[in-house]
Amino acid sequence: MTWRAKHRHDTIIEDLPPTPLAFLFVLTVGLVAGTISGIVGTGSSIMLMPVLVYAYGPKEAVPIMAVASVMANFSRILAWWREVDWRACAAYSVTGIPAAVLGARTLLALPSHAVDLAIGIFLIAMVPVRHWLARHHLKANLWHLAIGGAIIGYLTGIVVSTGPLSVPLFLFYGLSKGAFLATEAAASLGLYFAKSVTFERFGALTQDVFIKGLIAGSSLMAGAFVAKRFVMHLKPEMFRMVMDAIMIAAGLSMLWTATQT
Repeated sequence: MTWRAKHRHDTIIEDLPPTPLAFLFVLTVGLVAGTISGIVGTGSSIMLMPVLVYAYGPKEAVPIMAVASVMANFSRILAWWREVDWRACAAYSVTGIPAAVLGARTLLALPSHAVDLAIGIFLIAMVPVRHWLARHHLKANLWHLAIGGAIIGYLTGIVVSTGPLSVPLFLFYGLSKGAFLATEAAASLGLYFAKSVTFERFGALTQDVFIKGLIAGSSLMAGAFVAKRFVMHLKPEMFRMVMDAIMIAAGLSMLWTATQT
């Protein structure tokens, strides 16, 4: 298929109105994705994004996911409010928020498949690195969070999801279970909000797209509260095993995405 034919095909898909079945599909997958991400702290965008592309087209899917991500992170903060590490959140956000704005503005200029490829390799490599750091009792401090926030914030503005990138960073800082979920969500909330505002200023976040984002985000929010009872019964060792599995799965997913573009 030529570029012109592919562009015309994508335009036709985007012009088709979503059916009630598509809305139901988004809500169902969103609930499952919200529950899983509520347990491990990430994965909602990776699971929900292909469904949003199918239901609404690739042009609207990115800003819709940005709105939904704001709601998903806010729900995790509400679920674990008392366990947020606000110092860690501030250190990460102070550099991450302006970096996310810069990344969103350069979204169209950067080849996304190259970014997906690099992130995929990084995620898979971080699993043995995390175990090596744990064996040597190495920890991240507030300065590491600030540096990581700048890098991850910029990538967050460019790609759909960098949640798996922030996972090892906050785990290295020493957070686990509810404290990890709440602090990572609080720190990421500012990044996704800045990304959404940037999309709105550049005309990509219309009222219709915003409403679709609210619908998708509502299912993610519900999933976060469903997940809380599971997290409370997870042993720390099992939690870390689940995190390793989701990082490998996310890495492989991004590598696969990179090969398709």
